[in-house]
Amino acid sequence: MRKFYFGSVIIALSSLFFAACGGPAANTNTNSNSNSGGQNTSSPNSNQQTQVAPANVPAGTTVKPVEETINNAPTLAPVVHAYYDALKSKNTAALREVLSAEFFARSEKQMKEDGAKDLATYMAEFDTIPDKPVEVRNEKIEGNKAVAEIKGGDYLGWTPFTFVNEGGKWKFTGGSTDLNAVKDGK
Repeated sequence: MRKFYFGSVIIALSSLFFAACGGPAANTNTNSNSNSGGQNTSSPNSNQQTQVAPANVPAGTTVKPVEETINNAPTLAPVVHAYYDALKSKNTAALREVLSAEFFARSEKQMKEDGAKDLATYMAEFDTIPDKPVEVRNEKIEGNKAVAEIKGGDYLGWTPFTFVNEGGKWKFTGGSTDLNAVKDGK
């Protein structure tokens, strides 16, 4: 009987100890929204929100804030959709119509070095063809160069890509300042 009593006391004390240690963190938010005497006591910065990095971002990493949609890329979205349609149908002629001359030549050279025969089939192996159309937004056109943000397929977040105007048609360059920065370690 004594062992049962002693065991029960140990279990009860252990439970209290673990309950005391594992409770929720104390609320350290000192921002008060109370309004005493009907006066506006909010500071000019009270509407600003602090951006908190997601849990999977290493310490010291700068998290780029997500910008809002300015436009739906009326000029460049059809180019992006034609690119993915060409990959889906493995149509190299259609791919040639939407890729910049430099991007097409670079991809074709790499394809030949790897011993492949068809560019669209080759590129489809490396670029995920999404089930639903990718989203395109925030195009910015400056002369014969442009940038638009793409989300979908391999790009889970909004990723800016560059485009060029060749012969009066907008073409996809495959270049991205964000992806280049990651590749270059910046």
